[in-house]
Amino acid sequence: MDEKEEPKPSRPPQENPDPFGGTFGSRTLWIAVLLGVSTLLIFQYIQGPGATTTIPYSDLKERIREGEVTEVLITERSIVAEPTEEARDAFRVADEDDGFERWEATRLVEDDGLIPLLETQGVEVTVRYEQGCGDGGVMWLLLFGLLFLFLFWGFLIRRMQGMGPPGGGGNSPVMSFGKSKARVYVEEGTGVTFDDVAGVDEAKEELREIIQFLREPSRFTRLGGKVPKGVLLVGPPGTGKTLLGKAVAGEAEVPFFNLSGSDFVEMFVGVGAARVRDLFQQAQDNAPCIIFVDELDAIGKTRGGSGYQTNEEREQTLNALLVEMDGFDARSGVIILAATNRPEVLDPALLRSGRFDRQVVVDRPDKRGRHQILKVHARSVVMGPDVDLEVVAAQTPGFVGADLANVVNEAALLAARKNKDAVELEDFQAAIERVIAGLEKKSRRLSEKETNIVAYHEAGHAIVAGALEGADPVHKISIVSRGIGALGYTLQVPLEDRYLVTRQELEDKICMLLGGRAAEEIIFGDVSSGASNDLQRVTDIARRMVLQYGMGKAIGNLAYSDDPSPFLQSMGMNTRSYSDRTAEMIDDEVHTLVDELYGRTRELLEKNGELLHEMASTLKAEEVLEGAALEALMDRVIPFSRPDGDLLR
Repeated sequence: MDEKEEPKPSRPPQENPDPFGGTFGSRTLWIAVLLGVSTLLIFQYIQGPGATTTIPYSDLKERIREGEVTEVLITERSIVAEPTEEARDAFRVADEDDGFERWEATRLVEDDGLIPLLETQGVEVTVRYEQGCGDGGVMWLLLFGLLFLFLFWGFLIRRMQGMGPPGGGGNSPVMSFGKSKARVYVEEGTGVTFDDVAGVDEAKEELREIIQFLREPSRFTRLGGKVPKGVLLVGPPGTGKTLLGKAVAGEAEVPFFNLSGSDFVEMFVGVGAARVRDLFQQAQDNAPCIIFVDELDAIGKTRGGSGYQTNEEREQTLNALLVEMDGFDARSGVIILAATNRPEVLDPALLRSGRFDRQVVVDRPDKRGRHQILKVHARSVVMGPDVDLEVVAAQTPGFVGADLANVVNEAALLAARKNKDAVELEDFQAAIERVIAGLEKKSRRLSEKETNIVAYHEAGHAIVAGALEGADPVHKISIVSRGIGALGYTLQVPLEDRYLVTRQELEDKICMLLGGRAAEEIIFGDVSSGASNDLQRVTDIARRMVLQYGMGKAIGNLAYSDDPSPFLQSMGMNTRSYSDRTAEMIDDEVHTLVDELYGRTRELLEKNGELLHEMASTLKAEEVLEGAALEALMDRVIPFSRPDGDLLR
């Protein structure tokens, strides 16, 4: 189920007044120029006369006696002497210093003979006791410093206020930390209605009551009743929870505050709580309205845990949310919708009555629901006469709305790539394979030995699936590489949606997965790494049978789980609810189960040895087996004669 592109609120451009008579760029230039010039003036003023060369005090007095000095500047710590032109040229040549201008020597305060010597030689004397700051230098320095602070502070304030007009406010990321980041849709609405949502009829019916309350609140409040404050949408990713929230707002035609749980979280402690309070204040001012919080688990995780894992900002945000949900009146017309795909990690305080009173499950669609979803997404697609969306729905078990939207889009792209006038059924089937197995990698060339192994591996899967009653029918076999690591695949399409599985069906599933490994061992006397994913799935199914489904012979009708509670997860603890002895029994039983099913699989393939060779040879020649050719081969599979009693009894 695909979400339509939502309308984005727009803000008209604003003119930024400039006290210097220009735009923001020119103002910045003015400030930079003033700052640079003022800094240069202060630096020069503090430094005083430049290009001086330090010489000994006795050497300086000797040059004064020789008449090589025209004037001196006496400060508290030094004497700076201006040489005659002849002395300056001679000093430059002697010391090879082209940049020389003046002499400087450290002043001796106890030398009472310096002033008479200067008077005798007719040297002009200037005395400055505030080094570098005479003639009002301190005052100028202070004024320049205040000017810099004033300009820089004004610049920062206007930047933090978003450079808006006086009195117009701003959208500064600095000054608006505590403001809610919710996008508000009022007049234009969300652009989504229940007509755009398919495959979740039960959830839509649950939410229609919310819409009726927002449209006619007096109908419910006249008898003193209260509509639930909060509704939590729970379901796997891609099932359309966010789309449902927008559809509720679109149907009710009320303001819709849309934001994600992560919008509350910042690096500064207290910001999230401030945003929660601001959001509820805005909602009260715009009631009746809807607040929709997507990915609620970002701020609603269970509180507590070890100190190093505690997130103080997130907990304060959650506390503020709990307080605000308790504080507002349900009759005010503010409804809170939230969505999450991880309800098990939410804090119990969020789920109690009076907060999120209702939990609406948005589950994976069944075949009928998938058909409805496909029809919604196919509205804008040019369909060929051979396209039957019911067939496509039957070939996509387990797909959620987002997956189906991707299938329709991929089919349209494939048809356009082939310059077709309409999307055909084969394009949909190719799109389904692409979503399931990934993009074809025809450029990935396997050696003859590897191609031989892959062909027998996939043929083994197909023959075992055809020989067992509980396995899904084989729809296609391919040895064309797809995705990242799939060198081949066997596509099975179930005849109907299943909500329960029996022990026989699980055993048949394990046998089908082991068919590839068994075929390699029978034909080549060796095994390859190509069955790694199959073995992972086999181990997972077998452990679930023993641990959770009570299908083990030694364990019996007991259920264990390796998954700790959310509270223990938050504390970083991973515990199990059974002893070491029980763990050994579980491991032994899983091992025994898989070994016995592997033996059954080998027996099946040995009975169908001739067909195994023929199917592998056809695959090596054609690369793909489907349709009538595949059916002809599958009809020759010798079925498995199931022994009396279950395998584990």
